[in-house]
Amino acid sequence: MACPEVPGGRPPEAAGGDWLGAVQQLRADGEAGVLVTVTAVRGHAPRDAGAKMVVSAVRTWGSVGGGNLEQTAVDRARALLVTGATTPESLELRLNDHARTEHGRQCCGGEVALLLEPLPVRPTVAIFGVGHVGYELARILSRLEVSLHLVDSRAAELDPLRLADVTEGVADVTVHRRLVGETVLERLPRGAHVLVMTHDHAEDFALCDAALRLLEEKDSLGSVGLIGSSAKWSRFRQNLRAEGHDDATLDRITSPIGLPTITGKDPAVIAVSVAAALLETLIARPLTQPRSLSLSKGSEGTGSEARRQTGSRSLSLSKGTEGAQADQVDA
Repeated sequence: MACPEVPGGRPPEAAGGDWLGAVQQLRADGEAGVLVTVTAVRGHAPRDAGAKMVVSAVRTWGSVGGGNLEQTAVDRARALLVTGATTPESLELRLNDHARTEHGRQCCGGEVALLLEPLPVRPTVAIFGVGHVGYELARILSRLEVSLHLVDSRAAELDPLRLADVTEGVADVTVHRRLVGETVLERLPRGAHVLVMTHDHAEDFALCDAALRLLEEKDSLGSVGLIGSSAKWSRFRQNLRAEGHDDATLDRITSPIGLPTITGKDPAVIAVSVAAALLETLIARPLTQPRSLSLSKGSEGTGSEARRQTGSRSLSLSKGTEGAQADQVDA
């Protein structure tokens, strides 16, 4: 049997509404949250098993019963958000005169079990250039829980039929058909990982220049990788320095990209190498941790020993091999 929700017992920021819509909105906004579910009820309680609410850093949607029960759940959910927890946890509360919490008593007389499930932010990856390598890379990343942005100045490369195998994956895929690359860069969420691999070296250069300016002005990107050989990067670096970028900022672009242990010139091989390096980064560096862009080499960058030595978390890609990307143009 249920007891009434406590009048006025909802947190002041509660927005009500559909919890599923709230989850989708948080994902679209790149904001973390916690899904709170009543999993079991014994005796009298304000809500039955199955009731849900969603908690973000500043808002709530839905209700698990109001009063001290709900506020205790909200407090615990926000503690999980602060620590960046990813593992669900259970919370049991007694609703009687003897069970006082920080927010008072709730005298329904029953017991409520809650499950708190963190909803972490999906990492954002932006691929600029969806040619041979870019397409294969997008196919791989589309199978991961990431927010994937695809950008190409050629309309044919972004044809829905061509990208059907990409958009059917579990990733949230956004295809930018009308915006120029520099505009997309500016609109990416903070901490986004950028991979530059267009069909045109001039376009690559313009994107690298724009990315460096974002790093200098806002420090808003997680990492920037450029496809190509070290000779290409040497030319780019010299010209980018002439545009006013200092060496410290230039060091935050990684080129070549990929794992040095995966070699080959086939687009699919290069894509696997780049995806593997990126995956190492995403697994080893949660979004809630401080970001830096120090380079890692091979598997060293993800080991605990390497992290102890550097004292920081790298979100850049590992250096790739010369052979895999020598003068590579992703046409």
